Amino acid sequence: MMRISPVKKLKADVVDAPDSPAQQENADKNLPQRKQQAWNKGESGAESMAVPISPDLDRLIRQRGRDLRLRQVERQHAVKLVNTLVTNLQKFLKDNEEQPFFRDISVLTTGSYYELVKINKPNEFDIMLKLKTPRLVWTELKDYNGLFYTVSLTRRTRSEIRSFLLEDELTISSSKIMKEMHFLVRKFVTTHQGLLHESAGEGHWVVCKRRLNSPAVTLAFVSENEREEIMSVDIVPALEVPQGWPQAARAGPVVDKWLGKNARRKFLSQPVYFVPKRPKQRNLSDVEKESWRISFSHIEKEILRFHGNKKTCCESRANECCRKLCLRLLKCLFEGLKQTYQGKLLSLCSYHGKTVFFHHLSVRCEDSLWTPGQLSDCFMKLLGDFENAVQLGSLPHFFVPDFNLFSPAVFPKRSRLFLVEVLRNQRESGLPLLQVQRPPPALFYTPALPPQIEEISAEAVTPLNRDTMTFQTSSFTYPYVTLACIIVFMAIGCVLHALV
Repeated sequence: MMRISPVKKLKADVVDAPDSPAQQENADKNLPQRKQQAWNKGESGAESMAVPISPDLDRLIRQRGRDLRLRQVERQHAVKLVNTLVTNLQKFLKDNEEQPFFRDISVLTTGSYYELVKINKPNEFDIMLKLKTPRLVWTELKDYNGLFYTVSLTRRTRSEIRSFLLEDELTISSSKIMKEMHFLVRKFVTTHQGLLHESAGEGHWVVCKRRLNSPAVTLAFVSENEREEIMSVDIVPALEVPQGWPQAARAGPVVDKWLGKNARRKFLSQPVYFVPKRPKQRNLSDVEKESWRISFSHIEKEILRFHGNKKTCCESRANECCRKLCLRLLKCLFEGLKQTYQGKLLSLCSYHGKTVFFHHLSVRCEDSLWTPGQLSDCFMKLLGDFENAVQLGSLPHFFVPDFNLFSPAVFPKRSRLFLVEVLRNQRESGLPLLQVQRPPPALFYTPALPPQIEEISAEAVTPLNRDTMTFQTSSFTYPYVTLACIIVFMAIGCVLHALV
C-alpha cells in the first residue's frame, strides 16, 4: 500500500453564493471575471510543476496516443447494435398505450463516443430521451450553487404529465419519471428480445440494476453465457427547457477569446436540459430527493466538435490539432488510476478531466499552440493544470462556475489529498500508468521457487503441453545429471591411475 506523505493545506479558491438580491446582481456581472481569475491562478501553479520531457516520455505519450484510437471494425459493429436498439426502443415508446407521456420523445446522442473522445473500445454509449413538457419553471436548491433544481409546471394541467406530479400538482417528480422509465425499458427488452437478438448475433441485452443516484436506465449487451459484458448503453430521460438558462449559468461559458462571442451567444440561445439526478449527500430532504440536475451535454458535444480557435481547425490533415488526443490521454490516465487504486478514488470521473480541459482551452486558445508535433508538451501542460486544481481543491463547473467539483461535499478531502500524491508520483516517475500493460509471461517451474508450485491450481497447469513439461523436468535435473557424470569419470580415472 502506498504511503502518503503529508501535503500542505492550500486555501481553496471557492466563492460563496451571494445572499441578497443586490449581491446576486453584482455577482452575475462578475461571473466571467471571477471564473477567469480563478483559473489564471491555477495556470501559474501548473507552470511551476512543469518538468522537462525526456525522449522516453515523449515516445510513450505519442505511442499511447496512437493506441487509444478506436478500430473501424469495432466501431461499425457497436454502432449498428446501438442504432438498432435505440430505433426499436423509440418505436416501442411511440406505440406505447400504457403511458402516453413517453410517446412524444426525441433522441439526443451524447457522451464520449459521439464527442469523438472515447478511448480503447466503443463499449459505452449515452442516449438522452427528450420529453416534451408544457412551459416549466425551476427553483434552485440551496447549498448546491446552481447545479440542482426543482422543476414545476407554471399551472395545473390535465395532460399526460399529471401522472408524474407531486401532491401540489405542479412539481415534476424525478423518482416517478425514473421508475416508469425503468418499467418501460424492461418491458421493451422482454418483449423485443427476439428482434434484438437477430441483429445482435452472439449476445443479448439485459437491464442492469437501478442505481440510486444515476439518471440513467443502463442496458448491458452481454455474451450468451452472461459472463462478459461487451458494451453498455445509458438511457437518460430529460426535460427540455427552451425559455432561457437559469441565473447561475446565464453568463454562459467563458469562450470569447477561444471560440468567439458569437459562439457564446449561440450556446445561450439553445435550450438546457434537466435530468433526474439528485445530490449524493445523505439525509436528503423530500424536496432534494425529487430534484433535477441541469445538463449541458449537448453544448459540450458542440464545443468538442468545433473546438478550434479558427473554423478551419481539423477540417483537413494540414490543419489537425492535438486537443482531443490530449483529453483522451487524460482519460486513459484516470482509468489507470482508478484501476490501480480501487476504492480510494471513487469520486474521480471523466467529467473532471473534461472540465479542466475546457478551462485549459479557454486560456490556451490559439490553434498554433496545439499542433500534433507539440502533443507531449500540450498533454503535460493539461496534466499540470489538473494537478494544480486538485492541490487547490478548486475546479469550477465550466457552465455553473459557482459550483466547485472538488468541494469536500462532492469530493472527499482524503481522496483529494491522495490524488495529489499519486499524480505527483506519476509525473515524477514518467507516467507509468500510460504504459500498455502486457500479459504476464508463461509460468515455468524453477528450483528457486519451490513453495509457489504448491499454490498453482490444476487449472493453471493443465494448458501446458507435453513438450513444455519435458522442458521443465529436464531443466530441473540437468545440473544433477552433469554432477553425477563428473563424479563417475573422476572415479574411473582414479581406478585407472591406481592400476598403472
